[in-house]
Amino acid sequence: MMNNRRRSNNFTYVSSCVKYMIFMLNFVFWLFGGLLIGVGLYAFVDKWQATGSVRVENVYDVVLNISLVMLIAGGVVFVVSFAGCVGALRENTCLLKFYSLCLLVFFLLEMGVAIVGFVFPHTLQSLLEESFTDKIIQTYREDPDLQNFIDFGQQEFKCCGLSQEGYLDWGKNEYFNCTSPSVERCGVPFSCCINATDISSGLVNIMCGYKVQMLPVSEASKKVWTSGCIEIVRSWAERNLYTIAGIALGIALSQLFVIYLAKTLEGQIELQKSRWHS
Repeated sequence: MMNNRRRSNNFTYVSSCVKYMIFMLNFVFWLFGGLLIGVGLYAFVDKWQATGSVRVENVYDVVLNISLVMLIAGGVVFVVSFAGCVGALRENTCLLKFYSLCLLVFFLLEMGVAIVGFVFPHTLQSLLEESFTDKIIQTYREDPDLQNFIDFGQQEFKCCGLSQEGYLDWGKNEYFNCTSPSVERCGVPFSCCINATDISSGLVNIMCGYKVQMLPVSEASKKVWTSGCIEIVRSWAERNLYTIAGIALGIALSQLFVIYLAKTLEGQIELQKSRWHS
């Protein structure tokens, strides 16, 4: 009798530890998901008020709309982590099954992208260039959030444009095209410039890329970065392959551990229910 009682107490203790561990992990992500939703909603409403409309005609309009991406990502994180929280606290096996299934799907998707990226980097680069170059370049001035994101990426990675054409990609934009009546024709955004900021005044020279598209690569490289960002990012990833692989492995193992905890708690709940019925 005493042994059975001790086993029951040990079982309850282990079950409680697993339950509250899952709850605390998901509570943090639940708050993070809510934060993403709030920031994304604010950015979406702000853009709506500034432009009067938000175009969502195809998948590219969604993927390239940063506020929508934040809303969707925040919503997914919020719902999945909420299912984990409630499923753990209420010992609801249906919610725990949904939660562990979602984590498994995320894990498989991440592994698929990682395998393609590590095994076929050039193929992935070509796919991204063909899929996104024209759309991103053409909508540069139409979406302020996307414009800021592109400028940030070009400045941080010291690149210009997206594809292997590099700085010449900007000829596909109606403002930078050489046939455009704009004063920026045949130019590139200031974020492509090697030295966009005047040292003496500290001001950004937005015309530092003026007429650069008319120059050969050897001359243009003295003023702007000439390589496309996708190629630069791929090269950066190859140089930091072990670091990226280590981070990816850590995330994958963490997800598997949480899936294990969820399935463990689910099994403990089912075992306890079977004891009650017996």
